[in-house]
Amino acid sequence: METLALVLETAMIALFGFSWPNNIMTTLKNKSTKGKSLLFLLLIDTGYVAGIASKFITLAAGGDKPWIFYFGLAVYILNFVMVTTDLILYFYFKAKELKK
Repeated sequence: METLALVLETAMIALFGFSWPNNIMTTLKNKSTKGKSLLFLLLIDTGYVAGIASKFITLAAGGDKPWIFYFGLAVYILNFVMVTTDLILYFYFKAKELKK
């Protein structure tokens, strides 16, 4: 049952993560922060940090973990990196907008 829960959690974060490359590409294409929410990006990144922390706490508790556990951790980290990239782009383009 635990493995099924891990599969479903990993599917959720993986599917959610498919939106971030598109979001990053849109930011790069538009070179603008219009339509972006800083609060939203920060909340999503904070959620990913919580998910990553949860995985490390589970690891610290010991015991064997199925491969899907580690795959889920990798997806959390990948999503965090993508949202952080979008945050960096947000601040970069926001600074350029403020100079105009």
